[in-house]
Amino acid sequence: MQRKLFLVLSLVCTILCCTVTVYGAIELSRQGRTPQLIKDVYHKDGTPYIAIDDALPALGMSGYWDSVAHVYKIKSPRGRATFFPGGQYLRLGETFYPIKHKPLFIDGRLRVSEDFILEQLAEVLPTPIYYRNLNPISAPDADQGMLDKLFAFLLQKKKSSTEPALRAVAIDPGHGGDDMGTIGRNGIKEKDVVLAVAKKLKKKLKMQLGVPVYLSRDDDYTLSAEQHLGCARHDDVDVFLLLHAQASLVPDEHGVHIYVRPEKDELNGNEGFGNSSMMFALQLSSALRSAGFNVVEVAQAPLLQLVRGNLPTVLIEMGYLSNLEDKNMLNSGIGQQRFADALFVGLQRFANADK
Repeated sequence: MQRKLFLVLSLVCTILCCTVTVYGAIELSRQGRTPQLIKDVYHKDGTPYIAIDDALPALGMSGYWDSVAHVYKIKSPRGRATFFPGGQYLRLGETFYPIKHKPLFIDGRLRVSEDFILEQLAEVLPTPIYYRNLNPISAPDADQGMLDKLFAFLLQKKKSSTEPALRAVAIDPGHGGDDMGTIGRNGIKEKDVVLAVAKKLKKKLKMQLGVPVYLSRDDDYTLSAEQHLGCARHDDVDVFLLLHAQASLVPDEHGVHIYVRPEKDELNGNEGFGNSSMMFALQLSSALRSAGFNVVEVAQAPLLQLVRGNLPTVLIEMGYLSNLEDKNMLNSGIGQQRFADALFVGLQRFANADK
């Protein structure tokens, strides 16, 4: 068994070494103008990210970071456009354009993906964009498929009928380090609030149930997508909880969103595995509602973090950092403890129901 696990982990490491981030270069301009060479290009998971402060001048536009509102503002031929790190939309007037890859702070600069340039920035320009990636990187489909299978194997729930219902809990506080996640009102960072709630939940679980709790990170440092999943590889883990927060360009949007993987999604592999995750999600939702939190939805979603396997896995968007009420709750020790206490109750109910 140990030899088999060693071979699996060695193969994981080999694949991960092939997907490390590298730098590249692009040419960018508005059609009919001289292309500008931008060398500071960061590839993350095969997607090029360009500093917005480099991209806008090449397109004949300008912008700046509003440190009070914590949004980036673009002066364009069609008017003022805004977006923020971790945001899902570019706002132009009263129109919202969805963003495929969220803007990120990488190496101290706010960067956007190439599809943001080709799709969102194209919306605010009267002429087409010339774009050429001088160092394209493609992720081999075979390697990615193998990686999916390895993590599916590692996330399988291994428990006999004679063992306790809840042996250990894995918690992934999203983002960390250079990846700040969403930045909300007054500069509140997603990476900080999710870690605070995770630590409070870990302490409560250990003190009251005496079960091991594995965190993907216990401080502010950067993790790869695979490292975020590492805490769920322990053989005694029976549930996996991923904590996030979000933001919106509409300040009134608020509340908790809970997601599980689709039962018949290609990331799932075997039909029916999603049932235990949905049961877990519904117990968490009930506990949060009982504690006074507004749960907007419990839904199935094909999110990358919700990898295939039969381990009960739930991703929680704990609230909107762009909403005053949610931000105040998530940024206070009392609010964080309330949220952690509600999650504890949901975990305990799920464990008791699963006996």
